Amino acid sequence: MPGLVLRFVIIASVGGQLCFAHSSFAGGSKREMVSIDAKPASIPIDPARSAVIVVDMENDFAAKGGMFDRAGADISGAQKAIVPTAKVLATARQAGLKIIYLKMGYHPDLSDLGAADSVNRLRHLKFGVGQKIQTPDGHESRILIRDTWDTDIVPELKPQANDIVIYKTRFSGFYKTNLDATLKKFGLKYLIITGVTTSICVESTVRDAMFRDYLCVLLRDCMSEPIGHDLPRTNHDASLLNAEVLFGWVSDSDQFINALATKSSQTAR
Repeated sequence: MPGLVLRFVIIASVGGQLCFAHSSFAGGSKREMVSIDAKPASIPIDPARSAVIVVDMENDFAAKGGMFDRAGADISGAQKAIVPTAKVLATARQAGLKIIYLKMGYHPDLSDLGAADSVNRLRHLKFGVGQKIQTPDGHESRILIRDTWDTDIVPELKPQANDIVIYKTRFSGFYKTNLDATLKKFGLKYLIITGVTTSICVESTVRDAMFRDYLCVLLRDCMSEPIGHDLPRTNHDASLLNAEVLFGWVSDSDQFINALATKSSQTAR
């Protein structure tokens, strides 16, 4: 099995290089690309056609008093991802990249939660979706309900005026949302992926992005997965291996920031 994985990695690496040798010269002229050090190989991206996607970094998944915290899930990984994600967002905004936030959230009447016997409805009801709670500062809110404290992005990553915020009702950011239309509207191809959780909403979104021919770079230190976090090989690591071998590329915040910083220094000369 390890040998099979290695062969897949080699194929992905060679295939990626051939792909970018072609795409960099699309339309007869070479685009101004920057290279991000990643696995299975470095990936050249066009900043003008790139966006940072922030998946579900909202209070219910990453804050004390949110749904995960109330359910006893370990949110330390999500909280640890906040600082590097904030640095990525600051660098991306300075370089002019689009920032797109995906937020899990439902209408107050739960009409978009799914049919009575749907897995999405049943599993979310177990987590208390729709229940009234008191926020850490004493206000009333409701678990995973749109436009409440629960579905607000954590303060450290608060969206800015020019950012795009898209609500979703399933794990994938593409399911019955305008994410695909938004990406096409702005001519975006390269998606820098951050957020939670690595194996569920992040991986679901990355799979759907790959099916639509977007090129995804996952930043490993800007995401987290509480499921299986205490196993010898975590679900987080397994999902990153899936991405590295078959769905895209895996890098980290430092490599992304360094790539854009190199471009900025070259432009300034």
